[in-house]
Amino acid sequence: MALEAVEYGDREVSIELRLRHHFGPFGLDVGFTVPTPGITVIFGPSGAGKSTVLAATAGLFRPEMGRIEIDGRVVGDTTTGLWLAPEKRRVGLVFQDARLFPHMTVKSNLRYGLRRAPSGSVAFQDIVELLDISHLLPRRPRNLSGGERQRVAVGRALLAQPLLLLLDEPVANIDDARKQEIFPYLVRLATTLQLPMIYVTHSVDEMTRVADSVVLLDGGHVMASGPLDQIGTRGDLPLAQRDDAAAVFTARISDHDPDRQLTRLDAAAAPIWVPLLPDPKGTQVRLRLAAREVMLATREPEAISVHNRIPGIVRAITAETQRRASLVEIVSGERALLARVTPDAVAGLNLKPGAPVIAMFKSMSVQIL
Repeated sequence: MALEAVEYGDREVSIELRLRHHFGPFGLDVGFTVPTPGITVIFGPSGAGKSTVLAATAGLFRPEMGRIEIDGRVVGDTTTGLWLAPEKRRVGLVFQDARLFPHMTVKSNLRYGLRRAPSGSVAFQDIVELLDISHLLPRRPRNLSGGERQRVAVGRALLAQPLLLLLDEPVANIDDARKQEIFPYLVRLATTLQLPMIYVTHSVDEMTRVADSVVLLDGGHVMASGPLDQIGTRGDLPLAQRDDAAAVFTARISDHDPDRQLTRLDAAAAPIWVPLLPDPKGTQVRLRLAAREVMLATREPEAISVHNRIPGIVRAITAETQRRASLVEIVSGERALLARVTPDAVAGLNLKPGAPVIAMFKSMSVQIL
């Protein structure tokens, strides 16, 4: 039986959150609105307040002032005295240590999620198949890998029929190889169930692999929030100021050229060519293009080995004094790219906001996430 996505009808489809609380010298003052469904990543360093936001959303922590609305349903509002208990919020929570019952089998752990659960569209067998854990049902948690334990923990949370899934650094205690098991399942759940998720992490790699929207949190305050492809390409924000700054966006496979060993993707204002992919035409993929891999030109070169040339407009240029570099933001249609070049290159090309430019990068430079 196929899983059914949540039907929203005329309901508001967003998560609105406003929190204010003081912990001695540390003050939390957070507010953001993100669209649903999709995966929203709350990103920031340790101590930024990420887990506190998650705890308040789940109903495990009541701030001095707070209002939380999930798809038109208010679950907490301190001004009116409303603060629903965790079990009444229909919010699933997955921690970084899985927290499975060690004396129970995987099947029993999953069944526990169904206890006292309201009626919903998420069925036991559907979740087992979607998370690919049918072969794990007889085992106990001690006989599972870290990635397998987290998939079971996600399954148990889903079987409680939540309207929102919260994940608190769910792969922090898992090695890199096992982490790669988790990400495809989370994306599959978000796509198949159309279930909103809030994912807390301080890892850029995790964020770029799963996020639709991003909330940048630092020192208890929101620095910025919005779609990943916009937040990640703003030179005035921390993500673009990192050594590994990159543009992340989605594209769709439009064609394969086996003779050239290339796959064509539809994205931005021009096609993007990457090394031949095994996926069929029409498949949507997520790309990551590092700023250091992008070259700039003001006119088409006559002969060059670079396959990808995307025309655009310079949006902004940020001086990076310590790096002896300049970060150039380029807009092409609805997409934004980053290029990290020398100040001499900016001067030599006479680049300035509003100037036309061609962003060029090798097929081998594009990372498929």
